[in-house]
Amino acid sequence: MHADKNRELAALTRWRRDLHRIPELDDELPETLAYLRGVLQDLPCEVLEPCPGALCAWFDLGRDSSVAIRADMDALPVPERTGAPYASAHPGRMHACGHDGHMAMALAAATWVGDVARGRVDGVCAQELPRNVLVVFQPAEETTGGAARVCGSGLFERVRAERIFGFHLWPELPAGTLASRPGALLARSSEVTAEFLGRASHIARWREGRDALAAAARFVPSAEAMCGRLAEESGEPCLLRFGRLEAGTVRNAIAGQARAEGSLRVFSDEMFERAREAVAALADNAAAAEGCSVELGFSEGYPPVVNDADLFALAEAALPGLARVEEPLLIAEDFSFYQRRLPGVFLLLGTGTNVPLHADTFDFDERVLLAGLDAYRRLLLMP
Repeated sequence: MHADKNRELAALTRWRRDLHRIPELDDELPETLAYLRGVLQDLPCEVLEPCPGALCAWFDLGRDSSVAIRADMDALPVPERTGAPYASAHPGRMHACGHDGHMAMALAAATWVGDVARGRVDGVCAQELPRNVLVVFQPAEETTGGAARVCGSGLFERVRAERIFGFHLWPELPAGTLASRPGALLARSSEVTAEFLGRASHIARWREGRDALAAAARFVPSAEAMCGRLAEESGEPCLLRFGRLEAGTVRNAIAGQARAEGSLRVFSDEMFERAREAVAALADNAAAAEGCSVELGFSEGYPPVVNDADLFALAEAALPGLARVEEPLLIAEDFSFYQRRLPGVFLLLGTGTNVPLHADTFDFDERVLLAGLDAYRRLLLMP
């Protein structure tokens, strides 16, 4: 490996493993923020706090516009079982989704921009960077959508950002492989909750009851099937599945209450509205058939991740070997909030592991981060 690559890999590995040891949740990230600030303070950038829990490195190169890159910082409430020497020092918490790797790549990109600005990089001068650079470290990707709060801070308007890029480590792809697609990449997610209220009675007096369990049992398969039909008719994915159903108290009594909890995944606001209206009608029908009432709720969730087609074309030309994801994926990501504020492209970086994201044994070889760093450099140099 070239000496420069060895130095880069050493830094990426050190940052990733240091951050892996100190996983924190949601917006409460004091150790993580302190660590990042310690690395950034030596760079020729302004360190900003656009909203609580967020940290940004702003490289003002005197350009008329800016490009942003984003890394998420929060971990998961998962007890780690990797057995790695750099395993979590915080019991019950773990970087099981690769955010430690995302932060390490962003730190490496920021360090490279700083070196270019100081004239320390052979073959690249500051004049070749066509835009100012903003490196965003955001909280709460796994919980409440920290990206939305960063967007709401007015930061992108102040620095005149005109595009943004981000990564997610992806176990299903070969190690070091970059992949994405124009248009819809990741889904809009919405938690669906249907609460049926009937009247409890002993089964011997079943005519006096109003069976909430039966109403829920009518509703769940009909709603799931209806979303499947919407997908077939439109050619656009629409998935609804229920993972939890609660009803009743004992086996020999009609259930007076029932609660169904599920998740809806779509790739456009239009399909979300169609599905919501259709699901609501089915819930009303199921409740009426059993003489019950129903309350139906949909969480706002995250919007779909939709890559800007024009920016994707430029990125694809700048990234040799970028693979195309054949179909949109059903997971959700709050990078979508940025894409509603400015054109953005989200990319997947393969780790080549058999362990899925969010697993308590998730780990990866830091050498894959070199591919992400190289991609960031190419994207920042893009005209």
